[in-house]
Amino acid sequence: MRVTVIGTGYVGLVVGVGLADFGLNVTCVDCDQQRISALQRGEMPIYEIGLEEILKRCVKNHRLIFSTDLKTAIQQAPVIIIAVGTPEGANGKPDLSQIETVAQSLSSYIQEYKVIVVKSTVPLGTTRRLSNLIKKQQRRKIKFDIVYNPEFLREGTAIEDFMRPNRVVIGSDSKEATRVVKEIYRPLYIIETPFIVTTPEAAEMIKYASNTFLATKITFINEVANLCEKIGADVHHVAYALGLDKRIGSMFLHPGPGFGGSCFPKDVRALVEAGKELNSPQRLAEIVLQINQAQSEIVVAKIDRALQGLGQKRIGVLGLSFKPNTDDVRESPSLAICKKLVENHAIIQAYDPVAVPNSRKVLSGEGVIFCENAYDAVTKVDGLVIATEWNEFRNIDLIKVKSLMKNPVVIDTRNIFEPQKMKKIGFQYFGQGR
Repeated sequence: MRVTVIGTGYVGLVVGVGLADFGLNVTCVDCDQQRISALQRGEMPIYEIGLEEILKRCVKNHRLIFSTDLKTAIQQAPVIIIAVGTPEGANGKPDLSQIETVAQSLSSYIQEYKVIVVKSTVPLGTTRRLSNLIKKQQRRKIKFDIVYNPEFLREGTAIEDFMRPNRVVIGSDSKEATRVVKEIYRPLYIIETPFIVTTPEAAEMIKYASNTFLATKITFINEVANLCEKIGADVHHVAYALGLDKRIGSMFLHPGPGFGGSCFPKDVRALVEAGKELNSPQRLAEIVLQINQAQSEIVVAKIDRALQGLGQKRIGVLGLSFKPNTDDVRESPSLAICKKLVENHAIIQAYDPVAVPNSRKVLSGEGVIFCENAYDAVTKVDGLVIATEWNEFRNIDLIKVKSLMKNPVVIDTRNIFEPQKMKKIGFQYFGQGR
C-alpha cells in the first residue's frame, strides 16, 4: 500500500519513517523545499534517537521518498495522512491555517476514493468540520472518508512509541476507512496492540484528555515535592509508595521544574479554551496551568536562597531542552529559569548536549554564555543548576566539577544525584522535594 504523509515536522517525519519501516511505500511531502532537499540528502531536521538510522534504511530500500509535489503525492496514494502543525495562536487557540490549506488542496486534487487520516492535534469537532470543508469546496463530488488517528509520541522515545504503542485510536464513522487504517497498522497485531474504534469527537477528546491528565500528574507530584521540602520528607519515598498503588501507577511521578514541550502546555490550554467555548469550564486544567507557570518561579527562588542573592552571580545551567533525548526547547522550564535568572542580573553559563542551537534562537541577546561542554559550563561558577536530566550529567565527574566551581553549590531540579553522596563530596546540595 502507498501512503502520503503531508508535513515533515516532528510528527509527520516519525509517522512517515515508521510506516515505511512497517513495509509500506511512503511519500512525505512538504512545501518547504529546503527541508525536503535536506531530507533527500539524509540530513535530519530534528533530533530523535533511532530516527536517522531507520530513515536512511527505508530510503535505500526505496520505501520512503520526499517531495514537494503535493498534487502527485495525493493522487498516487489511497491513504493521505495530515501531520501539519497546529501551533498556538495569539488568542490561545490552535492555529488551523495549515490544516485548512491542506483541506483545500485535497478538495482540488482527489480524483478517486481516499481515506484521509488526521494526525495533527486539533480542537474538538475539527475532524468533522474538515470533512464538511472538503465536501463544500469539491467541484466534483468524489467520495472520501476522514479519520482522526491521534499520535501519542513522546519526544526522545518517539520511534519506540510508534513501533510499540499502548493503543491505537481510530475515530471514524466509516467501516471501510476503519478497515484501511487498521491495515496500515497491521504489524502491531503481532504485539497485540489494543485498537479503540470510536467517533472522531471521542478520538479528539482522548488526545486532549490524555495529555491533560499526564500534565496534571506531573503538577501534582511537583506540589507534593514542594510540601516535602517544608517538612523534611523525601519526595522519592512518597512517589515510590504512590506508584505501587495500581490505581495510580509510577509513571510521571518525577518532580521537576515543571512540564514543557510542544504538547502538554498547548493541549491543556486548548482544553481550557474548548471548555470556555462550550460553557463547560475545565477548572482543574486551568489550575494545572497556573501551578506549572509558578513552578519555575519557585525554582528561581530556591536558587536565590541557595546563592544568597542572584545579582552578578555566575550560574552554570546544565540542560536546556524541555526533557532529555530531544533538541526541543519549546516552553522549556530550563529556558524560563534562565530568563528569570538573567532578569535578576545573574550571569549564565549554559550547556546542553543537542539543544544549544535552538536555545540560541530563544535566548539570543539574553546575556547567556553557551558552552561547548558541561565542564566549561561549571568553571568558576557560584552555583550549578541541573535543569534537564540528560544521562551525560548523571555520569559527570563530580570531583572535577567541584574543583572547577568557585562555590560548590548545586541546585538539582531533577534529582539526578543522591543527597548524601553530594554532601560527602563537599557540595552544598539542594534537591527537589528532598
